[in-house]
Parts: sequence; C-alpha cells; structure tokens
Amino acid sequence: MSEYIKKALQALDIKDSQSGVWIGDRPLQRKGEIVKSFSPVDGSLIGSVTTADAAAYEEVLKANTEAFLKWRALPAPRRGDMVRQFCNELRAVKAELGALVSYEMGKSRSEGLGEVQEMIDICDFAVGLSRQLYGLTMHSERPGHRMYEQWHPLGTVGVISAFNFPVAVWSWNTALAWVCGDVTVWKPSSKVPLCAVACQRIIGKVLAANGLPGGISTLVCGNPAGDMMNNDPRVPLISFTGSTRIGRRVAGMVASRFGRSILELGGNNAIIVTGDADLNLLIPGAVFGAVGTAGQRCTTTRRLIVHESVYARTIEMIKKAYAKLRVGDPLDERNHVGPLIDVKAVKEYLAAIEKAKASGAKALVEGGVLSGKGYESGCYVKPCVIEAGNDMEIVRQETFAPILYVMKYSSIEEALAMNNAVPQGLSSAIFTNNMREAEKFLSVEGSDCGIANVNIGTSGAEIGGAFGGEKETGGGRESGSDSWKAYMRRQTNTINYTDRLPLAQGVKFDLD
Repeated sequence: MSEYIKKALQALDIKDSQSGVWIGDRPLQRKGEIVKSFSPVDGSLIGSVTTADAAAYEEVLKANTEAFLKWRALPAPRRGDMVRQFCNELRAVKAELGALVSYEMGKSRSEGLGEVQEMIDICDFAVGLSRQLYGLTMHSERPGHRMYEQWHPLGTVGVISAFNFPVAVWSWNTALAWVCGDVTVWKPSSKVPLCAVACQRIIGKVLAANGLPGGISTLVCGNPAGDMMNNDPRVPLISFTGSTRIGRRVAGMVASRFGRSILELGGNNAIIVTGDADLNLLIPGAVFGAVGTAGQRCTTTRRLIVHESVYARTIEMIKKAYAKLRVGDPLDERNHVGPLIDVKAVKEYLAAIEKAKASGAKALVEGGVLSGKGYESGCYVKPCVIEAGNDMEIVRQETFAPILYVMKYSSIEEALAMNNAVPQGLSSAIFTNNMREAEKFLSVEGSDCGIANVNIGTSGAEIGGAFGGEKETGGGRESGSDSWKAYMRRQTNTINYTDRLPLAQGVKFDLD
C-alpha cells in the first residue's frame, strides 16, 4: 500500500478495523460477521468491517423510522441545504475519496475522481430540485371545484449498490431521496465496504453539525442485510443495482409485499458503426467504452456492429488502438486499464473467452491473465477483441470484463435488429454522419434501450438525464430528469368551495 493511499485513508478516518453499521455519525458495535476488503490493485488488505446482525438492523430501521417523522416536516429547501453542505464536504475530500474508490475498486485514478465529481454533480442537481418538486393543477368538470396533485415523501428508501460504482450510485439515490423528504439505509457491496464507511462518516458529520437525526442516513454492511431490507415493509422503496439474476430475486421479494423497486441491472451495449461513420471519432469512444473500468460498467461497450464497407478498416484501427493500451496500477495515470475486482471475475473472463471460441468465434486481439511484477494480485487481464456472431449464447450474456465482440451488418435495419436482439436494454450508440440513419436509430423503430446516443459511446452518462434501461435491465430510472418522482408518492386533491355537492360524471344520488 502506497504512502499516498495511507494518507488518503487517514484523511477519511478509515481504520484497519471498524464498524460497518452506522446511524448518522454513530457506529454500532455489534458482533456481526467480519468482511475484509482487499485491493485488486496490489492484493493488500485495506481494512475490515463488522456487518449488521438482526439486532443491529432493527436498531437502524428504528432510527430511520423515527428520523423520517422529523425530516419530512422540514421544508424541502431546508433539506436541500443539508445536501448542499454534504456537497461542500465532498469537494473538500474529492482527492482522498477518489483515491479510495480507485484503490478499493480498481478503476483508474481519473475515473475515481470522476465518480466523486458525479456525487458532487447530483448533489448540486438535488439542491436545485428542492425548490422544484412541482405538482399539476387540473380543471374540474364540476363547477366550484379545484383539482391539483402534490407529492409526499415515501419514508425509508433502501439503497443496495454494486462494487463497480462504490459511491456514485448511492449518491444518485440518496441526494434525491433526501430532498424529497425520505431517509435512507444503504447496503453497499461487500467488495467495497470502506468506500461506504467513508461516505457515511462524511454525511454523519453534516447531520450532527446541523442537529439533525442520524437516522436520516444509515449504513448496514453485509449481504444478509440486503434480504432484511427487501422483505421489510418499513422500507417502501428498494433501489437495487446489480446483476439481472439477483435483480429478479429482489424484485420478487419487494413485489410480494407490494413495495416499489428501482432496478438497474445488466447491460449488453452495442455501438453501430455505419458506412458514413467518422472512424477517428469512433475509436476513442469504442475503446474507452470497452476497456474503461476494465469492462466492469453496466454501460460498457460489449458489441461493435460494423457496416461491411468499413469493417476491415475499423478492425485495423481497433487493433492499433488496443496495441497502445497499458494495463497496470490504476493510480498510475500513464495506465489505461486497471484490474478486475477479484480472481472470481478473472475466472469468468477466461470462461467467456473459451466459450466464445468453442462457439466458433475468432480472437482478433488475444486475451489472457497478466503475471509478474505489478500484477501480484492476479486480477489483471488483457483487453481482448473477438469476432463473433450476434446470436451466440455468450454474446447475448453480460460478462463483466474487457471483452469486445465485433460483427458485420449490411443494412441499417439489420443493424438495429442486431442491437435489439439481446435480453438487455440499457445503453446503445450509433456513429454516423447520415442524418437519416441517426434519426432512424432514435425513432420508435430504432434502439430499444433506455439510453441511445449518436456519435458518442455507450459508456458514461451525465446526471441531468434519467439513467436506466428496459427489458432485463430492469426498467428503473435514477439520477436526473424527473426521476425524483420514484422517491415520492403522488396525491390527487379535489377541493369543493361551494355549498353544493355534485358528483362526478353527472351521477345522481338524491336522499330527499
């Protein structure tokens, strides 16, 4: 572990061993299981946390419930001011928190800093939103009546986040939930618990400084806490980010108690490269999309659907770009690609390559595991490119690794069909200078994904737009636009200001 990381941990008050269960700035000292966090960068033990047992979970939910009664009564702009203060604290520790994200997860230092910036951005968005929780007014069909709708907070929002974005996805949910008047309980991935503890320490200090209840923001580490939340009627909304397989299970549990869920699940994202594409624009977008975060984004580019007229040239340019990639310590800004999260992910990467080859696919850029000095963790792999068929079973699956499948098409209709012919529907893109093809891609006949881009890649999203996808991606939406409505309940109000009581639709009910 480098001195730089040690200083970052010290600045964030991350110790070798600490509680993974928090109510505001107060850690609970319970005897849950111990989760150890090892860095995929160098294999070092960063620290460990104790997880939530049933008793600790109950104490946390009780605090959430009590805090909600006070928090919901504060005017929304007051709630927004708390988020503003949290945002300022994030700005002050951006370098340190970004370093921890990079070291615990394995993404590049630039991406770690970018993830913290994403937290800052969504907080800024939420502060403005706190004065814009608008409802509609409607004309009544009855004389002397007024109709409108308003939005009320739900209660406790449960956030279950994945390892690949240790802090950003939590902030997407919590910043919006807080200004909407909700309180939150967070179950982070057990692969990156220290990032969660760091965030909880920051928000806990803000709550304490304002004399606000700690139950506004709570933390419960450990996988069992996830099912506790999913089955708990005191948690009306669960926002889950993870695999489609686990997402199905979460959706079933939450639906069985008539709860709500926001599901951000798998992606199998394609870029269509047309005959009119600017290939010099395509290459950086496609390569970053495929290898950024070592292919461990839900928006990672996994398929490149290339028009036959530019296929050979595109492959040649892709190969040249891949030859320049440097794999290594993500905190070294000269490197492009860091490690996979753990050795289990490495095994899945190797299995996917073998399965593709067994199905008749051909490696254009060979993969493999890197070893030797600098690769001691066993988590570093070579980004690879595989020529494959879109209908191959392995191509239809999401593998969280830097594997890019490439294939040809002849007509734009064929390309769109290929884009849509997978179970997932998160992100998609087309590179073209042909307006008709671009508009067709964006039309009702085009991409069936929640995100559809023109002349930019599939990976990365601004917080101003709603984030999410269709089909096996889950259908949920987070972050910008009007995603805030998922964290509130809608209420329709009708006011009669006359001395008569007419019924709707002209119904007669005469008691005389």
